Amino acid sequence: MKLQDILTEDCTSCAVQISSKKKILEQICAIATNHIPEHSTFELLQSLLEREKMGSTGIGNGIAIPHGRLTGTKHVVAVLLTSEQPVAFDAIDNRAVDIFVALFVPEDCCKEHLSTLQSIAKLLSNKQMSKSIRKCTSDKALFDLINQAAE
Repeated sequence: MKLQDILTEDCTSCAVQISSKKKILEQICAIATNHIPEHSTFELLQSLLEREKMGSTGIGNGIAIPHGRLTGTKHVVAVLLTSEQPVAFDAIDNRAVDIFVALFVPEDCCKEHLSTLQSIAKLLSNKQMSKSIRKCTSDKALFDLINQAAE
């Protein structure tokens, strides 16, 4: 599954003014809760924090893909955020992060989940794409950029 297939415009937020890892994750969950009413914002945050305990989802080059598994849900929800200033995120290259693509996936969709993560990592590893993402100045422009992207 590609990011273009699961991202909605209301789950896209550009140049957010947040300065900590926890606050970014909380903002992601606040956005996602509109699409996952069977789970509270707190439950969504717990799913992301549990995954972060296993190791940071900061994949390098200013990019993080936080993700959590959820019971009792049937669909994948993606949230794309950019931060106005890079945030310390314990990324593998120790660089601060300013592009966040979060995923909330059903607990029983392991194989699909891994292919979606690979697809997103591949899309964001394109330096021109990440540069274009950072240049976006509105939520709509960011959403449209992702929708027009070809892998």
